[in-house]
Amino acid sequence: MYRTVATAASVGGLPTESGDYVVSLDQVPRWSDAEYRSSLPYENEDPSFSNAYFADPLMSYSGAESSSNGMVSRFPVNREINSKIYLWRGNPWNLEVDAVVNSTNENLDEAHSSPGLHAATGPGLAEECASLGGCRTGMAKVTNAYDLPARRVIHTVGPKYAVKYHTAAENALSHCYRSCLELLIENGLQSIAMGCIYTEAKNYPREPAAHVAIRTVRRFLEKQKDKIKAVVFCTTTANDTEIYKRLLPLYFPRDKHEEEIAISKLPADVGDENGETVIDERKIRIKPLPKKYIPKPPQAPDDPPVSDVGLVRRNSSHLDSLLDPAFMSLIKDPDQRHKEQWEKTAQAKSGFNCAKLLGFGDLGGPPLSAAEEYTLHSRYLAKANSLSLSEIAEMKIVYRGGVDSEGRPVMVVVGAHFLLRCLELERFVLYVVKEFEPLIKKPYTIVYFHSAASLELQPNLGWMRRLQQILGRKHQRNLHAIYVLHPTFHLKATIFTLQLFVDDVVWKKVVYVDRLLQLFRYVPREQLTIPDFVFQHDLEVNGGKGLIVDPRTKYVYHRP
Repeated sequence: MYRTVATAASVGGLPTESGDYVVSLDQVPRWSDAEYRSSLPYENEDPSFSNAYFADPLMSYSGAESSSNGMVSRFPVNREINSKIYLWRGNPWNLEVDAVVNSTNENLDEAHSSPGLHAATGPGLAEECASLGGCRTGMAKVTNAYDLPARRVIHTVGPKYAVKYHTAAENALSHCYRSCLELLIENGLQSIAMGCIYTEAKNYPREPAAHVAIRTVRRFLEKQKDKIKAVVFCTTTANDTEIYKRLLPLYFPRDKHEEEIAISKLPADVGDENGETVIDERKIRIKPLPKKYIPKPPQAPDDPPVSDVGLVRRNSSHLDSLLDPAFMSLIKDPDQRHKEQWEKTAQAKSGFNCAKLLGFGDLGGPPLSAAEEYTLHSRYLAKANSLSLSEIAEMKIVYRGGVDSEGRPVMVVVGAHFLLRCLELERFVLYVVKEFEPLIKKPYTIVYFHSAASLELQPNLGWMRRLQQILGRKHQRNLHAIYVLHPTFHLKATIFTLQLFVDDVVWKKVVYVDRLLQLFRYVPREQLTIPDFVFQHDLEVNGGKGLIVDPRTKYVYHRP
């Protein structure tokens, strides 16, 4: 479908009408190459624009305007980073790079994707997109590239723009570009072609969006320049091309002259170290609380009285409890968060783990903070919603029941259906997170049928601890009780171990139930779907004394 062209000049940097040629990266003009500033003309370019590939918009500024007044540049000259930046007029689909970016909507529809992408890739891309379960605004997902010369397509969803929510739209757009670059590195790729992610349908102004795109890429490359070989900004309209020509020297100055002029031409707000907009009000909320000033008498000792210290600490603790830890964690540099997470993991692995030696699994490592649990739960929930887990649902290990005697929703767990030998635990965790999500937001109950479950292998306590961390603190807080039917001595010992090593709050809510009739006092029979073997096991264990089981309805009655 594609053929290679000899030089970039043969197509003048513009796609042909057939759109079937391939342009390699060395045929695309590099931003840092001086010879491209004024010598290479566009063919078939709009006559209203400069004939240079990269016309230098800073050359027309007066000497007065170029004065930096002694200010330090926020984007100094960096030739290594500049060598990775390209500007190309045309669709990204014709470039021979590792990945191309598709601007789409939350459903990853073909109709809302970048023009020409699906026609160039073939029908396989639409089928794969349909299986991804959509994508949230500001996030990105990766697929195969099919018939494209690229290896992967990264899909991202740009935000809708409204003046009232200008800052939110800027940060969401910045996150689009950052997510694409993060996925590039995670998939072991090094070069990417990025079109303009904003769309006319979402009313995002072109020039402000270009500012966000260019500065986000600059900030990302400052931290990850060793892992990325090339970033190609692709434009398809003359207007976009002119905007990028004008703004690139501000964020990627090629010499001291451009750097000095950029100081006075850059916007007042160029974002933080990640390129995201800084909000002063939020900075005030997340700064450490000021220490309370306590007047001291002239002859008082240097240290404040013990009672005053306690008052300060109580006030600080009270105010800290009102702050959302998940929100506060958002201000951290993502790279710093990853580094701290790696250090915690390394520390946990290097420590002595008594529980692991006893065969209980990996129970080591420091406990997760509320923000870390929230992030972990959100990541698993997003992945679960994007996957089809029908094979787990068919196993009937976990399923919804009705309500208990006090109207709380019930989740049923069948231990005998937990076939560890033929179950992929990671997918099962995703299914549990997805099924429990509607319940854990309010008080709920779990009914666990341990009938005949001792015949099957069960996961270790380390896995149980991990599952509990993923479900998060809402699960711990809103769980009313766990009714365990037909417990064995081994199960009771395991739950006692869970209370010691995992969580003494959740596992102290376990209520042991020896008979079905006893369970029905807590959860009415008509609110439960009970497997046949549970009735049989109940008769075998309890001898069927005083009980009659209706073989058709499976109802249990007292013998008259």
